[in-house]
Amino acid sequence: MPNLKGKTLFITGASRGIGLAIGLRAARDGANVVIAAKTAEPHPKLPGTIYTAAEEIEKAGGRALPLMCDIRFEEQVEAAIQKTVDTFGGIDICVNNASAISLTGTLETPMKRYDLMHSINGRGTFLTSQKCLPHLLKSSNPHILNLSPPLTALKAKWFGPHVAYTMAKYNMSLCVLGMAEEFKGRVAVNALWPKTVIATAAVQNLLGGDETVKVSRKPDIMGDAAYAILTKPFKEFTGNFVIDEEILRAEGVTDLEKYSMIPGGNLAPDFFVD
Repeated sequence: MPNLKGKTLFITGASRGIGLAIGLRAARDGANVVIAAKTAEPHPKLPGTIYTAAEEIEKAGGRALPLMCDIRFEEQVEAAIQKTVDTFGGIDICVNNASAISLTGTLETPMKRYDLMHSINGRGTFLTSQKCLPHLLKSSNPHILNLSPPLTALKAKWFGPHVAYTMAKYNMSLCVLGMAEEFKGRVAVNALWPKTVIATAAVQNLLGGDETVKVSRKPDIMGDAAYAILTKPFKEFTGNFVIDEEILRAEGVTDLEKYSMIPGGNLAPDFFVD
């Protein structure tokens, strides 16, 4: 069976949540995991730092490289990628997980917040992919994976309440659509999105707190779903907009209850999922 042993993953925003879950699943195979994120010091509302994430990765069986990196800045991304190549010899997988969110309407969205979302979500994803690609093209099974919604959900109801955020997230999906075509046969480019709300810091702090967490799934489901994508042959699986539970069912996973924060409870659907 294919696995990620010895593969190098460059994961943005991997100090916590979904990014960390993807790194931990890869670490169980003995992968090299780069934690490219901004949190170096403990934060009262955000669990974990790049260093605590590195400890978890190594306990899980992987090799970790914690790097402070703000993907809004080209020089920081370039430096992080160079350090990755110097340390591990290359890059096999780029996971664009870092994202900013503000669920505000047009009149309530300051341009500073608009610029932050677009700088991280769309531009940051494009920039990180661009800088990783020369190294990915040398890999035996190269993948780019964006944590972004399916384009089939391009509907007015997802734009009306928070148009600035939705535009920023769909920019990540447009990167998948374009790069999958541009690099077809050379690098796999796919998107992954959850069917239900995932218990992350954003959910805890911005989307309802403890009550929403109760109707959420653990980030582990996204780690396992990403693993299913990243272990597929790059020439055979590209340009897909994948929903977590759908790919796991296709892989033969029948027990999705283990991912629920409260087993047996109702689950809240995520944004951009009908």
